Amino acid sequence: MNFAFSEEQEELRRSVGRFLDDKSPIPEVRRLMETVEGYDPKVWTQMGEQLGLQGLAIPEEYGGSGFGYVELIVVFEELGRTLACLPYFSTVGLAANALLSSGDDSAKKDLLPRIASGETVATLAYTEDSGRWDMDSVTLAATKAGDGWTLDGHKMYVIDGHTAGLIVVVARTSEGLTLFAVEGDAPGLTRTPLATMDQTRKQARIEFSSTPARLVGVEGGAAGAVSKTLDLGAVALAAEQVGGAQRCLDMSVEYAKTRVQFGRPIGSFQAIKHKCADMLLEVESARSAAYYAGWTAAEDSDELPVVACLAKSYCSEAYFHAAAENIQIHGGIGFTWEHDAHLYFKRAKSSELILGDPSYHRELLAQRIGI
Repeated sequence: MNFAFSEEQEELRRSVGRFLDDKSPIPEVRRLMETVEGYDPKVWTQMGEQLGLQGLAIPEEYGGSGFGYVELIVVFEELGRTLACLPYFSTVGLAANALLSSGDDSAKKDLLPRIASGETVATLAYTEDSGRWDMDSVTLAATKAGDGWTLDGHKMYVIDGHTAGLIVVVARTSEGLTLFAVEGDAPGLTRTPLATMDQTRKQARIEFSSTPARLVGVEGGAAGAVSKTLDLGAVALAAEQVGGAQRCLDMSVEYAKTRVQFGRPIGSFQAIKHKCADMLLEVESARSAAYYAGWTAAEDSDELPVVACLAKSYCSEAYFHAAAENIQIHGGIGFTWEHDAHLYFKRAKSSELILGDPSYHRELLAQRIGI
């Protein structure tokens, strides 16, 4: 593996960064997080048509650009840095990966081009009332109905579930765990936005009442695809967490240089120096973990299940610590609604819980390496 970014990948970072700085500055983030939808459809369309970001890692035969996961983590890192209110993680990090991992060529040919073009927002409906990400917690029932299938039950905490035009649902049949695709306007589908701590990332409750669904893959054969999807999603989220953690570090250092107390910048005080130094160490370590996981995903390595758990657990804690220390370094102003520090703190906490918290991933890692 080559662990250095190419010039093309660095140019991608610069292009995505410029686009997000222009289209998603913090004032726009604050505006969008107050809306029900939580994103600007025009910006979403621009991402697909002008930059091709939704189809970046989707193979060309399915309407994408055919790049790899390394390019994808570059994008996710920039999204995390800017707190962009966009359904990119749910669409690309979860739903697209679920379809790509399903082994169902027909479903991929029909559904992935809609995602790659930016036409459709998609998501993965997995968790239920418990909020747990282990496969035993999935109880939503799928029933054979003539030539098709219907779903009955509900899903909770579905990221962008109230706006998604395509929902990839993890359900259970008599044969076991199975993937289904449900259109956003399907009969019997009720979607209710949830009040969330992190307003920059919307979630919803989705109810299914004899809702028609398309079988994706083989009945009862989704365990492997779901596991890989969650691992790939964890890698994407880890890269996003690194972007947010780096921004928290940058905010802290900038403030420490300009805030003067007792006649000198607070950055000259040993306590603040130690905080910034510890943050730097953790952010750089998190970056190494996320990048390694990204290259592992790009190579489709056997290490992915192990490295994904490692990256998600470490990056979650590093981001949350950086966001908390950012508030402490800013002092009183850092606790106010007007300051941006709390936006990163809330994103850090929600990202820590999505796909499972650090303790869950450490336990999963121990199981996977046979401890």
